[in-house]
Parts: sequence; C-alpha cells; structure tokens
Amino acid sequence: MRMFDGDTLVLASHNKGKLREIAELLTPFGIKVISAGDLGFEEPDETEDSFVGNARIKAHFAAKESGLPALSDDSGIMVDALGGAPGVYTADWAETPNGRDFPMAMKKVWDKLEAINAPEPRTARFCCTLCLAWPDGHDEIFEGTVEGRLVWPMRGDLGFGFDPIFLPDGETETFGEMDPAKKQGMSHRADAFRKLVSGPFKDLSK
Repeated sequence: MRMFDGDTLVLASHNKGKLREIAELLTPFGIKVISAGDLGFEEPDETEDSFVGNARIKAHFAAKESGLPALSDDSGIMVDALGGAPGVYTADWAETPNGRDFPMAMKKVWDKLEAINAPEPRTARFCCTLCLAWPDGHDEIFEGTVEGRLVWPMRGDLGFGFDPIFLPDGETETFGEMDPAKKQGMSHRADAFRKLVSGPFKDLSK
C-alpha cells in the first residue's frame, strides 16, 4: 500500500455536503484541502456501473489535472426491495432541470416501495467508496457501509441527500435528525475513512 506523504490533497467532488464531511474528517492530519470546484475543474462523466469505477474516474481526473494526489468519494443508497436501486444512480434520481431535488428523489423511492407493497422493515444501506489517486496513475480503494431501514415521512434537516429517510440500525434518529458529529462517527463515509486512515494516512496520525 502506498503511503500519503504530501501536505495538500484535492477533493474530487463538487458536492458541498460531502466536502464538508470529508474536510472535517481530514482536519486532524494537517492536510491542506482544495476542492475540484475551487480549482475550476469540470465534473467528469461517471460512466461506470459501480461505486469503485466512478470513484476512480473522479480521483484520477482530479489528480491528472492538478498534479496532486486526489481523493474522491462515490456513494449512494441501496434499497433491498428495489434490487439495490438507486445505488450508483442515487444522485441521478434527484436530477431535475433546475438541479438536484432530494425530497423529490426520496418520495420517488418511497412511492416505488409502496407500489410493490414492500414489507417492513424496508432495509437499505448507504455505501461509500473512497479512491485516493496519484498523478502517476496509482490508486488505493477503501469501502464502507452502514446498515439501516427507510422510514416515512422525512425526518430532520441536519443531513443531506437521503439522510431524512434513513434510520441506521439500533438508532431512533434518522441521519437527517442526528447530530452531525454522531453521524460522522458511524456513517458509511466514516467507515471508509477509518480504513483510509489506518492505511495511507497512518503515518500522519497524531
């Protein structure tokens, strides 16, 4: 496994919610974080049908364009009764001509579950794949998940994406209701980050 030995990292994402969470998770390591959006990079087309494939596209694009190591996050929600959908197309389900509308996307998911009379609990999981890529083409992959079920109506406005309808196992609050610090400690992204931190970032731990 290649170790990260720099002091600057490009976050290959334009999603402000992801950027906020990832920047906070990286704070203890003394790394200067620059987003792909700050550098004016376009978002590359995500043409793969897996989280790993799309994470690689984004990280390698940002690393090549910037000449710096880049970290990407490809994540989404997989609903068992819908055969794992929306999965890698989670953000696509929220697309509208005026931008992403996640309340609309959450209602779409729930309506589909109602249409097939899916039994309770309507189990689902958030999945996260992190790709740390270097300009020379090398990369390291880290995957994380958090299990739970979907609830309706939407609850809470502290998260983003599908957080208001996702109730993690063993909890009474959705990710949309949960204190962000608590969510970050148990989320799919935190799970993947723990693996990243114990790998390429291990030497930076304080």
